[in-house]
Amino acid sequence: MNAPPEWEELVSAALVGTDRRPLPGTAAPEVELLERAAVHTVRTRAGRRPLAAEPVDAAPPEERPAVSRPAADRLARILGGEQPRLLPEWLRVAAGHRLRVPPHLLPELLDQAARDRSIRPHLGVLAGNRGRWLAGLNPAWSFLLREPTAPAAAPVPAPASTGVSAGPAGAGVVPGSPGDPQGPVASGGPDEPRRPGGAPDVWELGAPGDRRAFLAALRAADPAAARSLLARGWAKETPDDRAAFLEILADRLSPDDEPFLEAALDDRRREVRQLAADLLTRLPGSQLATRMAARVTGWFAAEDGRIRVTPPVACDAAMERDGVRARPPHGTGERSWWLQQAVARTPLGVWPRLLGHPPGELVRMRIADWGREVTAGWVRAAVLQGDPEWARELFDHDPLADLLAVLPDAERERVAAGFVRRHDLDGQLIMVLGGAAAPWGPELASAVLEKIIEVSGTQPWNLGELTRLAGERVDPALYGEAERLSPEPPVQEVAALLRFRHDMVKELS
Repeated sequence: MNAPPEWEELVSAALVGTDRRPLPGTAAPEVELLERAAVHTVRTRAGRRPLAAEPVDAAPPEERPAVSRPAADRLARILGGEQPRLLPEWLRVAAGHRLRVPPHLLPELLDQAARDRSIRPHLGVLAGNRGRWLAGLNPAWSFLLREPTAPAAAPVPAPASTGVSAGPAGAGVVPGSPGDPQGPVASGGPDEPRRPGGAPDVWELGAPGDRRAFLAALRAADPAAARSLLARGWAKETPDDRAAFLEILADRLSPDDEPFLEAALDDRRREVRQLAADLLTRLPGSQLATRMAARVTGWFAAEDGRIRVTPPVACDAAMERDGVRARPPHGTGERSWWLQQAVARTPLGVWPRLLGHPPGELVRMRIADWGREVTAGWVRAAVLQGDPEWARELFDHDPLADLLAVLPDAERERVAAGFVRRHDLDGQLIMVLGGAAAPWGPELASAVLEKIIEVSGTQPWNLGELTRLAGERVDPALYGEAERLSPEPPVQEVAALLRFRHDMVKELS
């Protein structure tokens, strides 16, 4: 349909400007132009016949029970702004019970998940068939179709397979290449439909989230079968899926995974290469670890109670393949960046042998010029390699939240509680507690509540984040102890939030 002359005149005036083509008889031509355009648009829409449309199929029936009415009411309150930071916990607990969100709350929850990726992982379970139906109608909610629809049950493994075998010394078989062995593929559960070639339908045809869940369950049941299944179609996977699948291989990682991961160092996607290097760093006997140890041997020496460092002067292709990124972040020198990454990927057992001192002494020795980079590399290495001895010594030297996660559960609680008792309330204390895994048990809870009582008498205005963290991380079953501990308002605020969480979990059970 041709545009009417009036509309063409308005468009022409807008393109060249009302100063060059003014509208006749108006004192404010810009305003007049916009008003006429608005009126014309409304008239056009009002006179247009509705477009033909096919009726939308109804949503399929639900297969899981909805949460209880009290639980739904509490979710509505959380979405409405009451304790909004508890939304991830509500979603996690509800998904763990394989429940679903009632339909009237789905639009608001999906809108929030469209803005906040962190709450998406459990929505595939909680949204149910109605949620996926809505996601198919609204592109803004299409992310839901990539999330797993149920926590996968552990598949029944096939007979043991050899997985991916190594080629010549120092080389791996490219996953999915003609040289990749076609070992047995793990089966699904007893009722799992099968595809030709042995893989279940969920692996061949499922949504990305369901495929990740299936691979994770298979990895837990039979690591070699999971690796073999992944290797068969590796070359056909998308870069995002390859990266997600490599993260799953972190579970039950073993030297048998090395040839597959060594080949993945040559992947086109940088995230995949970095993940492969991270996993190989966790294998102290890997070829990557050996190459890194050989590199740093010429860079370090212990002299007169100090550590002398000569950083690399270049980052060659071999270093880049082993996970050392050549281009540093803005504001960081190249040699500093290369040194830090190389230290992070070197087996921690190398340093006592190379420098002649145990970890506790090494982290306290003076390192001329490059101490910050070396220490940062050791921290990263302790986290990647899961070494509690190094984590313990490094945390004692410079408390960092990431190091707490490396410690055994009981020790983590004790170390965090000790840090809280001897440290003033500042940003570092908040950061360390933010990295302490929930739920906090009695020892850490007691230390934090005592700190709140101590500070409430001197700096009550400074307690906001500590009070919120305590209410969100302490085991909610301890709400009664908190209520009885002290009448101080911040402590009672913590107790009230713990009771809120306790009731929340009870409603979902």
